[in-house]
Amino acid sequence: MNNDVTSQAAIRARRTILAVPGSSDRFIAKSRDLDVDAVFLDLEDAVAPPVKEASRQRIVEALNDTKGWKAPTVTYRVNDWSTPWTTMDVVEVVGGAGEHVDCIVLPKVTSASQVKALDLVLTQAEQAAGLPVGRIGLELQIEEARGLLHVAEIAAASPRAETLVYGPGDWMASMGMQTLNVGSQPPGYVGDAFHHVQMQILVAARAHGLQAIDGPFVGIRDLEGFRTSASSSAALGYDGKWVLHPSQVEAGNQIYTPPEQNIERARRIVSAYRHATAEAGGAVGAIVVDDEMVDGAGLAVARATLAKIGEGA
Repeated sequence: MNNDVTSQAAIRARRTILAVPGSSDRFIAKSRDLDVDAVFLDLEDAVAPPVKEASRQRIVEALNDTKGWKAPTVTYRVNDWSTPWTTMDVVEVVGGAGEHVDCIVLPKVTSASQVKALDLVLTQAEQAAGLPVGRIGLELQIEEARGLLHVAEIAAASPRAETLVYGPGDWMASMGMQTLNVGSQPPGYVGDAFHHVQMQILVAARAHGLQAIDGPFVGIRDLEGFRTSASSSAALGYDGKWVLHPSQVEAGNQIYTPPEQNIERARRIVSAYRHATAEAGGAVGAIVVDDEMVDGAGLAVARATLAKIGEGA
């Protein structure tokens, strides 16, 4: 992947990512005008097996529609490698509308080899379609124990990788948690039952320069529950969360947006540090901003803050 592509990926805002069933023209149409940072058109869990193949063409037609999306980032989710559909999910959609695809979401990732396989298939699909190789990124879902055990290798498996995504539903099922409410804490456990998995994903993401995205909260009428779930992962450092309903969008955007005073301070730090480290500014490595010392580490924090709102630094 070239540096221009890497830079573009690094500054994508992903505070809210709307899940859209790829089999539904109605839901696809409704998704076009929502104030989310990204949408993903789904070929996996939200699409029944009898219509998965037909839904590929529906997604191609939607991507090629000149209406486009208000969301600046548009992706789609393929089926996982244990199914018979993954390869053709890539070949048909990228071949038919790859120029409109920013990333592909790979679910149920359990090994680095699965990521490398998708990278190879995607490379050939790009070549066959006459598209720039490497422009389409990858978003990798960690949803079960084997995936978490190998999360660091998964994060490093492809230069296309842009995010690691926590999948709470399949994670809860694989762990045998005693609740049916995906994204909600299981009753009876004192503490945060998701802290370990979320922190492991976050550490692996940050160690490899990726964004970390929280999975959905399925109680679409329980806005307070959504806020609690989102606030917890935002406090850890997650960059955003999947949303399932328009009612969750405003809260998600607010929760994953740094406070305005932090944004303004981050801008001052980046600007001041850029000047100070240049020869014209004395080429110094540590400066004072707002009566606090700032060095390279402080600059990294400031840049990470701005990246959450899609600002390059």
